[in-house]
Amino acid sequence: MFIYLNKKIAIPNGVKLRTCQWNAEEGFIACGGESGLLKVLKLVSSGTGRERGIAGTSNLTMNQTMEGHSDAVVCAAWNEVHKKLTTSDETGLIIVWMLHKGMWFEEMINNRNKSVVRDMKWCADGQKICICYEDGAVIVGGVDGNRIWGKELKMQLQFCEWSPDAKRILFVTPQGECHIYDAVGNSIARVPLFSDDSTARIAGIHWCALPRAPAPGRARAPA
Repeated sequence: MFIYLNKKIAIPNGVKLRTCQWNAEEGFIACGGESGLLKVLKLVSSGTGRERGIAGTSNLTMNQTMEGHSDAVVCAAWNEVHKKLTTSDETGLIIVWMLHKGMWFEEMINNRNKSVVRDMKWCADGQKICICYEDGAVIVGGVDGNRIWGKELKMQLQFCEWSPDAKRILFVTPQGECHIYDAVGNSIARVPLFSDDSTARIAGIHWCALPRAPAPGRARAPA
């Protein structure tokens, strides 16, 4: 594996970042940090062939500072399908941003005023977002801003993740427990983890879609 870092971006006034999320579809980077800092950057690579693949340069075509949060921004989630960005700060304030004429604007605001948001994830088709709070509350909403369902789980939450088909949701506790729920909030099973270190904690999760194997007796298409 070869990794090449070809752009270093300074954050103003040395503000500490709390979250950084990449939009692979459009090339946007959302950076959130202390004192309500939220910036959206966009890098566009230049060069072709060998230069582009190994030593190409990147131009910063967007560096927008977004006003709306007053406290540290701790979560950010991209909706690549509908070109939206959802962010939350340590007070629980959630803002949905939309892209309009090349700039990001505030579209919706919500604040439960009870607990901090620990994680937010949009499902693969961009139709639903799952928001999990530290106190165990879970809210699933639609891309139009309407609440689909909510539930109070009897555990603290740290992370959440949709299955690729949006039929399951994985929840992770600060203690490293993993629980599977269906898309309407019913518990299915606890996921066993295998580690030699009993003190290890989960630092992040991502549910990958594996390629489907060809049906028995069906020939593969020629490469």
